[in-house]
Amino acid sequence: MTESNVTAFKSTAPDRVCIIGAGPSGLVAARQLRYAGIPFDIYEKHSAVGGIWDPENEGSPIYRTCHFISSRYTSGFNGYPMPASFPDYPSWRHILGYIRDFAAKEGLDKLVQFNSRVEQAELQPDGSWLVTANGQARHYRALIAAPGVTWHPNVPKLAGQDRFTGEIRHSSTYYDSAEFSGKRVLIVGAGNSGVDIACDAANSAEAAFISFRRGYRFVPKHIFGVTLDVFSNYGGKPPAGFVLPEDLDQLLDGIVGDVTKLGIAKPDHKALESHPIVNDQIVHYLRHGDIKAKPDIARLEGRDAIFVDGTREAIDLIVLATGYDYRLPFLDESLFEWKDNHPSLYLNIFNRNVDSLYVVGFIEFADAAYRHFEAMAQLIAMDLSLAGAQKEEFRRMKREHRPDLRGGHKYIDTPRHATYVDIHTYCDILDEVRAKFSQPSLEERYGRFAT
Repeated sequence: MTESNVTAFKSTAPDRVCIIGAGPSGLVAARQLRYAGIPFDIYEKHSAVGGIWDPENEGSPIYRTCHFISSRYTSGFNGYPMPASFPDYPSWRHILGYIRDFAAKEGLDKLVQFNSRVEQAELQPDGSWLVTANGQARHYRALIAAPGVTWHPNVPKLAGQDRFTGEIRHSSTYYDSAEFSGKRVLIVGAGNSGVDIACDAANSAEAAFISFRRGYRFVPKHIFGVTLDVFSNYGGKPPAGFVLPEDLDQLLDGIVGDVTKLGIAKPDHKALESHPIVNDQIVHYLRHGDIKAKPDIARLEGRDAIFVDGTREAIDLIVLATGYDYRLPFLDESLFEWKDNHPSLYLNIFNRNVDSLYVVGFIEFADAAYRHFEAMAQLIAMDLSLAGAQKEEFRRMKREHRPDLRGGHKYIDTPRHATYVDIHTYCDILDEVRAKFSQPSLEERYGRFAT
């Protein structure tokens, strides 16, 4: 920060707030600030709203067969259910159209400054922000970062990759299964996008393999014909005569079967200790031999991938479905506390040391996201509206309040789970904070979320 930057503006911050990103989290942040009467500007690097769901958005990880892993019944914005014409699990085309319809109905798309990439946001001595986009700098009272979390691929280095004669790509570069035609393909990573892409490879590649670092459980998308999220969260009942075990591990193992018969290691964790892999199609392909499970890669050698069990396979293409880094490249990283390359935030929202800095969407949980993002945004609008003793009390809470957002659950030790919360515990804590400062619930404002 240069002296000219500081002296070019008055020391008192202006009234406006800067929102970076016009994907789902940025849009709900805008809706909540507008409701609270707080003026704002939204910057979006792309030419339209939609975030990652628009494959035309440079860097989007969307592939042709991508679908939501939460159902249309639970996945909508507050007060704006997904259309009944949508399938149980909407495709990216449905989701993109839905987000744009929501933005248009709410009039939020007219508030976005498109084709405006934020290059830098500098904290000023008085706690305000100098935000530079397209070479132009503007001054703001506060900053809300809502850029999404799947823009910066995590690309691990594989032993021997310098001598590998095949191709190595991150899954973010993949779009269509035609890319696999005539090739021996290895997918590395068994998250939801990894197993989706593995299913594409099973259909289209000359030979397909998927490397599992550990054992996993696969969760079916429907239980007794009812979508998983509705069945599990809204009291789904089995047909008459069926008695389900109370233990989720037993239930999944009973429905899916013994995954060790598919060449996958026995799971080393309980089902609720990892982000769910909501895909039963991969089990179908493994059982039919269209794709083969392999353990972790030991090294690459020439055209071969050699695995930790000593087996080897000739491979033409390795797709790294190894996730993404949480990054805020327009901000000075020293403004945050970091854990496993994830910023450590109060309630996964508030910077503990910079009162005017907020993040929406840097969180992981086993549920549909959009209405929870809006609950987070509501607390940001609340904080921006507080004054006097209440403002000081909440500032103290940001620094000192450290509730257990995991509800006593233990999650596997991976970067993916660094910001993981138990969603029921998390919602209860947000409700407690909201009630403490006399904020109405979103259900009171928009009606109960319909399923």
